[in-house]
Amino acid sequence: MRNRLISIALAAVLPAFAQAPDWPRINEEAMRHFQALVRIDSTDPPGNETKVVEYVKMVLDSEGIPATLVALDPARANLIARLKGNGSKRPLLIMGHSDTVRVDVAKWTFPPFSATRQGGYVYGRGTLDDKSDLMAALMTMVMLKRSNVPLDRDVIFVSEAGEEASTGPGIEYLVNQHWSEIDAEICLAESGGVRRRNGQPLYATVETTEKQPKAARLVVKGPAGHGSRPLRANAVVHLARAVDKIAMWEPPTRFNDTTRNYFEKLANVGSPEESSRYKGLFDSQKAPAIREYLAENEPGMYSFRLAIKST
Repeated sequence: MRNRLISIALAAVLPAFAQAPDWPRINEEAMRHFQALVRIDSTDPPGNETKVVEYVKMVLDSEGIPATLVALDPARANLIARLKGNGSKRPLLIMGHSDTVRVDVAKWTFPPFSATRQGGYVYGRGTLDDKSDLMAALMTMVMLKRSNVPLDRDVIFVSEAGEEASTGPGIEYLVNQHWSEIDAEICLAESGGVRRRNGQPLYATVETTEKQPKAARLVVKGPAGHGSRPLRANAVVHLARAVDKIAMWEPPTRFNDTTRNYFEKLANVGSPEESSRYKGLFDSQKAPAIREYLAENEPGMYSFRLAIKST
């Protein structure tokens, strides 16, 4: 996955390396930086992302890559770095966020900021969201600088604060106060990933948009009563029924170009069972049962299907 994340970013700016990268050496270096980043507690709130970007800047400085820290809150700095191209194309922006969601330490087998390696995995808060992307972007910058090949566009690297809970010191600040430094034609950021089968890469995905959440406020009224005499007209009971109906609501599906292509491609590379399932989504007779299967067994695919519902 690390190789593929880095390769996707490199492919956007380079036709090819002069010689094949030494992936074992790069893997070792990437793992060292990855574990170092995971070991920095940047739980949001409060964030303390400055500790993360100070480490990232140290790595970039050692490679001679210009990088600056910019901050609305001194404890929650962002980092902006740039490699210059010839300007024939507009810049490429690669980025990752440096904060993580909160953690219940008691529920962890390994300490959440230990970056423990066991059984082929690295355990720690932020390993997937989003210090893996942060490390991949960092290593992309390092490899581009070392390769010393001419770039047809600038490559901008951003380590963003506050993505998880408070965008004010992060992307909002960058857009409002540092737009000229991050303005780009293309941005590669969080989400997407690599699916493997028997250890071999099967496909890589790139997210093209985000679902837009819509909030709803339900107000229910009913008679008061004592717990010893439960009332079927109780407001809480009525509200529970309403929530259940919303949860079980099955809206009709409407595919757009991206989502249609997504499921068609999956049908071409999946197992026979998976291929049949994804093709069946386009069959009005088979689709209801398949959607129910996805809801129970592949909620990620089901939620993706919900992202394209008609309203």
